[in-house]
Amino acid sequence: MLPLDSSVRVFMVLGHTDMRKAINGLSVMVADHLDLNVFTGNLFVFCNRSRTIIKVLYWDHNGFCLWQKRLEKHRFSWPKSVQEVLELGHRELRWLLDGLDPSHVRGHPALHYKMMA
Repeated sequence: MLPLDSSVRVFMVLGHTDMRKAINGLSVMVADHLDLNVFTGNLFVFCNRSRTIIKVLYWDHNGFCLWQKRLEKHRFSWPKSVQEVLELGHRELRWLLDGLDPSHVRGHPALHYKMMA
């Protein structure tokens, strides 16, 4: 199960990733190529070229965890962007894993109030 509490951030690594990479290869990619701290507990999401496999790498207190989902028939809606990394919310990650395109799903916007009237 993925840790999706409010302190965890979700980073999509855009483009395609060689899914032969395991924990060591993916963690080096995050640290060296993306210049992000892999030991934060944040989720780093990778997708293969055919968009049928997603891997999620994260640090869990005393070791790395690698979570994977493979689609048997369909494809993930992976964004085509010029950025290297895109930050997602927890809902958007859930939508992505459920087969929705997070960039096109629009829910009600969050409301933030400072005082009650």
